[in-house]
Amino acid sequence: MADSLIFELTGIIVLGLLAQWIAWRISLPAILLLLLFGVIAGPISGWLHPDAVFGGLLEPIVSLSVALILYEGGLTLKLTELPKVGRSVLSLVTVGAAITWAITAMAAIWLLQVQLSTGILIGALLIVTGPTVVTPLLRHIRPTGVVGPLLRWEGIIIDPIGALATVLVFEAIVAHQGTSVAVPVAVLKTIFIGGGLGLLAAGVLALSLRRFWIPDFLQNPISLMLVVGVFTASNALQHESGLFAVTVMGFAVANQKWVNVEHIIEFKETLGVLLISFLFVVLAARLDLDGLAALAWQGSLFVLVLILVARPLCVLVATFGASLTLRQKCFLSWMAPRGIVAAAIASVFALRLEAAGHADAQVLVSTTFMAIIGTVAVYGLTSPFVARKLGVAESDPQGILFVGAQSWVRAIALAIQREGFAVQLVDTNWDDVQTARMAGLPTYAGSILAEHTEDAVELGGIGRLVAVTPNDWVNVLAVQRLGRTFGKAGCFQIPPRQTEKQRQGHRHLHGRWLFGEGISHAKLDRKMALGYTVKVNRLSEKFDYDAFRARYGEAAVALFVISEQRRLNVLTSEEPYAPKVGDTLISLVKEVE
Repeated sequence: MADSLIFELTGIIVLGLLAQWIAWRISLPAILLLLLFGVIAGPISGWLHPDAVFGGLLEPIVSLSVALILYEGGLTLKLTELPKVGRSVLSLVTVGAAITWAITAMAAIWLLQVQLSTGILIGALLIVTGPTVVTPLLRHIRPTGVVGPLLRWEGIIIDPIGALATVLVFEAIVAHQGTSVAVPVAVLKTIFIGGGLGLLAAGVLALSLRRFWIPDFLQNPISLMLVVGVFTASNALQHESGLFAVTVMGFAVANQKWVNVEHIIEFKETLGVLLISFLFVVLAARLDLDGLAALAWQGSLFVLVLILVARPLCVLVATFGASLTLRQKCFLSWMAPRGIVAAAIASVFALRLEAAGHADAQVLVSTTFMAIIGTVAVYGLTSPFVARKLGVAESDPQGILFVGAQSWVRAIALAIQREGFAVQLVDTNWDDVQTARMAGLPTYAGSILAEHTEDAVELGGIGRLVAVTPNDWVNVLAVQRLGRTFGKAGCFQIPPRQTEKQRQGHRHLHGRWLFGEGISHAKLDRKMALGYTVKVNRLSEKFDYDAFRARYGEAAVALFVISEQRRLNVLTSEEPYAPKVGDTLISLVKEVE
């Protein structure tokens, strides 16, 4: 018996992480493969039996896992994004959520022939979207403007709201325990109790780190302890308020200015991947395939209603009067995949409905998983194409992500930005980041090597990576880390301090060498110290490239060229580029007296 349990637990972990890796390799949403692996392991092969493995622990394990996932999501919410998206997010998670709820409930009642109470419960459950699906899609699409932050905020905030709505429906309608007064009272108690405990736990964690009351090796475990403790305490004081509490805690921890919490964020990301992999395999293994088959055509119509009616109407009403273009609203209307929170909440409440002898318990799970599979498949496979067609994502983005924010990098980035191209600077040096930010450059203070950085950094309009830190191996690792995002052709780095033989030996690890022969980080630093400046010259018949060289000499360093077609070309030592008349040359020069 013990050997069998170990075998099944090991299989869950192996299948979950294998699905994540394969999905990464073939650029598919991981949730599709996780569900597929879980179904194969469970109802198809009969090898995995989650209820037998976990027994009565299944519900609390699922609940705690969702709490940790939402805490990790809260850690990605940045206060600096709120002024751009605040009003629209508020409308989407209130008015929009109510519209989605109503349409989904009616569709469930009419198409799936469920009881009124079950239809309302399904409507409440499926208002959630979820960061575990939205964030990877946004990373792949890289939309421009506010739509990326807006979708990320909506996905994280709507999860605890959906959970709370589901609880209120369960108690007020299914369990026949609610009154009209109880619902607003429960909402207020959730906000004050959950929000208060979340803020308190975040303050305790930040103060403890600031005062060095926690040794380094215990910081991640104790932060995990606080999350679990806050979730449980909040639920004890107000039923199902724990998800709101952990989301608030994550948001507060990420936006406090007392201490650096990058290491905690990185740990939670790793834990989040493990939990998502584990949960989806386990929950998919519990699916009733006969129940899914019974809902085949009705379920397909139900998913179409979610995609073609509920979401567009939600966005249309919620963003009325907002400073969003029609194209942005259309893209928002085509991005509402359901994820792990919907699956987990459905599974938890199905267990409770089964215990209460409710007839529609399995319909709740089957409907939810059909919605997850349908929305993820449709949005995951079509949203990149839709984003490009609508013009909210560029098919060939020209902007630059600079890894490094030292003085000459800031000067180059400002010149490129003034020419109308997107730039983003990432650095761990807070002084350099602050100086860049004061100059009006988009920045991110943190390590480019951290897993969450790619999600946190605004990559709309960004198509190339330029790694120019003083640390050669950070540049190499940055190229490795983001090579799949930008492609090998779009990754550039300053040549390392190595012999040519050493460089060739590690050539497969490096990006393309920046600028000209013999250029190094130290040489560019020296030129800036000698009074060189970044210059923008538009080449013409009277002032062509030869005239530029004659004026500034061979010591000038050509950096970037903007063609007449407004393509930004990064100059490299491997492919010499002769700027032509009509091009705009960005270079490092010393002005002639």
